[in-house]
Amino acid sequence: MRVIPLTLISAFSLMLVACSEPENQPTEQAAPPPVEVDVAIPLQHKLTDWDEFTGRFEAINNVNLRARVTGYLIEKKFKDGQQVKKGDVLYVIDPRPFRYELKQIQAQHELAKKELDRAHLLRESNAISQEEVDRRFQELQISEASLNNAKLQLGFTEVTSPIDGKISDSYVDIGNMIEENQTILTRIVSTNPIHFRFEGSQADLLKYLRLDRAGQRPSSDSSPNPIYIKLMDEDKFYHEGKMHFVDNVVDNATGTIQATATVNNDDGIIYPGLFGRARLLGRANYDAILVPENAINTDQDKKFVYISDENNAIKRQYVTVGNLLENDLIVVSTGLTGNEKVVVNGIQRIRASGQEVTPNVVELEWKPLDVLGKQATEDTTNISKTDKE
Repeated sequence: MRVIPLTLISAFSLMLVACSEPENQPTEQAAPPPVEVDVAIPLQHKLTDWDEFTGRFEAINNVNLRARVTGYLIEKKFKDGQQVKKGDVLYVIDPRPFRYELKQIQAQHELAKKELDRAHLLRESNAISQEEVDRRFQELQISEASLNNAKLQLGFTEVTSPIDGKISDSYVDIGNMIEENQTILTRIVSTNPIHFRFEGSQADLLKYLRLDRAGQRPSSDSSPNPIYIKLMDEDKFYHEGKMHFVDNVVDNATGTIQATATVNNDDGIIYPGLFGRARLLGRANYDAILVPENAINTDQDKKFVYISDENNAIKRQYVTVGNLLENDLIVVSTGLTGNEKVVVNGIQRIRASGQEVTPNVVELEWKPLDVLGKQATEDTTNISKTDKE
């Protein structure tokens, strides 16, 4: 008996299986349908840009109070930390030595007056020369100056507040000797209004100068542009102020420039030294093209959006973006005309430019902003999230 090799039997079995398969079996799979993405026409809206800065509050007036005479402190007439008014008596220095000196000078002054009156009578009878009359007149003038100075020195024994403001505690206790123009008695700072001081970059300075030259925004050098500030525990910019001052040099070390705003503090909640976040008027009432923040993609240092063309094919459009608004819309400065179909959802399904998609057209919605603590109008007030720290 002949033995058939096992390999031949296996090969024959495979041939039978192959012949039994249906003849109409497809050789290629059908192409998948185009992916669906949401596309939208960009919003076009009039905006007012607000740029954000970090700064610190400072007192407009800050006085280290000193006495103007030397003597012993005998009375303190204020409570530590209270509000004081200009002219309020805060300290009393022992006035008795100054009163005694004043009485002595008053007596000398009265004598000088009588001497001058007697000289005038004697001159009428030619009993004395005109030179003698002039000398006595000079003595009267000297005594009068001494009298006025003595009155002034006595008045200085009551140390008064030179400004309205909040007083610190007393640096000197009762009974101590006070040195004229040397001893610091306390400190007084003004609190209403108050200054807010911050720094801007060279880019900020150039931007504002060019907007001013183009007539789009007046410079804070010459116009009190509005500014809104929030404190560390606040969620909106409740405190309103006006720009007061912009420095005349850019700091060589930091490349920044100092600026100051004046802020109302009627409720007294703002203390000098507190930090704040400020929003300063940037560019007002310009036509902006807006897309959702999630429509912006990044390719290294470039920004781009995906656009669906008339053939439903995807292409990449590079753009320059501006401020990000509180309602999560971002300003597209260049790159879009406002008529494109921008992909706003389903970006992760896009693999490459030229890819065919099924666009689902959606409409973007404008949400009014109210981040200053006041109701914002749709046409004029819109706030950016741009942080300049």
